Amino acid sequence: MPMPAPLQRNMTLPAIGAPMFLISGPDMVIAQAKAGMIGSFPTPNARTPDILDGWMRQISDALDNDPAAAVWAANLVVHPSNDRLPADLDCVLRHRPPLVITALGSPARVVDAVHGYGGLVFADVNSVGFARKAAATGVDGLVLVASGAGGHTGQTAGFAFVEEVRQFWDGPIVLGGAISTGHAIRAAEILGADLAYLGTALIACDESIAEGDYKQMVVAAGAEDIVASKGITGVTAIWLRSSLIAAGYDPANMPGDKKPNFENAQDDAKAWKNVWAAGQGVGAVKAVEPMAQIVARLKKEYDAACLLPRFDAKGAKP
Repeated sequence: MPMPAPLQRNMTLPAIGAPMFLISGPDMVIAQAKAGMIGSFPTPNARTPDILDGWMRQISDALDNDPAAAVWAANLVVHPSNDRLPADLDCVLRHRPPLVITALGSPARVVDAVHGYGGLVFADVNSVGFARKAAATGVDGLVLVASGAGGHTGQTAGFAFVEEVRQFWDGPIVLGGAISTGHAIRAAEILGADLAYLGTALIACDESIAEGDYKQMVVAAGAEDIVASKGITGVTAIWLRSSLIAAGYDPANMPGDKKPNFENAQDDAKAWKNVWAAGQGVGAVKAVEPMAQIVARLKKEYDAACLLPRFDAKGAKP
């Protein structure tokens, strides 16, 4: 099944900027879309529903009437403990983002509402089992969060994840997990995905709302500086080792009994304020720079990867 036409508008790179907690804001979303990829943000990044309303208005005003911009997406946390979901969904229904990405639970609560205004729903899932359940709710696409993804992550390698999901799902697939270069974006397509999900590669952009020290830590880090733990939010996530140490944690002895709770987004934000996430693709980030410059480099790498010669049956380049 081809990608829905509304999402292909002005895309120059087959990628979505992943919605990142305390990182993605309206300026970052706008910069992504203007550079030619889908921009997104998690609604809890706006401290209140009123602020969220202003953010969505800002994004809509900047992009909806721009004939050169790609589309944007809002990310809803659909975990049952998120008491802000009704208010955030109301805001979505007012501003009508072309794409809604659900996370941390079943998308069933929002599919009909978003379809009602003509929007599309993609479900963020981190296992084959969750992908099956999400597909049964009537979503339009699946976002496969594979191992190596920063923040809340998955345990299945992208190679295996896409292959199994393609056995029962012929709709759009977005693949995330350590995708930080244009070559990796092309590799996601070869695996059978339609789009790549980029998070870590974009943290250090100028337009990010991440703290300056966070951006510099990402620039300095490599794959060996990454630690997976449930100890911060109760959900397995990948963190920067230096930030864990600075916050008083022992990366080798992280707490294991933390329970997920998203009742208050600002309480959850406290857990993330000084403990910073990044994926295994962090080693590809070399500088703090404008989003347009990052996307231009990714596009150049992607175009080069599309032209790479294949090997013939004897293992030699033709």
